[in-house]
Amino acid sequence: MKPMKTLILILLATLLTGCGYNVMQTREEAVFAAWGDVEATYQRRADLIPNLVEVVKGYAKHEAETLTAVTEARAKIGSIQANKDLVNSPEALAKFQQAQGQLSGALSRLMVVVERYPDLKANQNFMDLQNQLEGTENRINVARTRYNKSVEEFNVSIRTFPNSMTNSLMLHLVRKEPFKAEEGAKVAPKVKF
Repeated sequence: MKPMKTLILILLATLLTGCGYNVMQTREEAVFAAWGDVEATYQRRADLIPNLVEVVKGYAKHEAETLTAVTEARAKIGSIQANKDLVNSPEALAKFQQAQGQLSGALSRLMVVVERYPDLKANQNFMDLQNQLEGTENRINVARTRYNKSVEEFNVSIRTFPNSMTNSLMLHLVRKEPFKAEEGAKVAPKVKF
């Protein structure tokens, strides 16, 4: 009788270690951590923008419309509660991405304003802020890419056997949505001087 109990325990332990329960939990936490990195880089950008706007205001007071658009876009982003719950709601994630896209567009228009004012480009404070902003945009892209990779690994882990069975019976985890390109992003922007 003892050998049978031992065999059952070994079989049960083998089944439990191969069920993917811990793997799926770990990968979901990785998705949340990657989302935290995305939020942090967006926050960095939001923190830099007021400084950038103030420097530009000093040189280009008559470009108030562009500066207002940047300020309004940043305020809109601030009104969206960015937290890890966004990764569980495709609608909320899309709304967040849309607000970030509006801010990116406003910042692009601001950079065009800068091109029109050689004195502004020569200002060291502005150049430093511009470099910081460019670095932040690169960090946002890296954070999005890492987030998408975490989402991919998580989604694969909950959809493949035997994890899919464990998920459907025990965890009930749902697919996470990756960042997607904004509408029109496939068309290269035209630069005119």
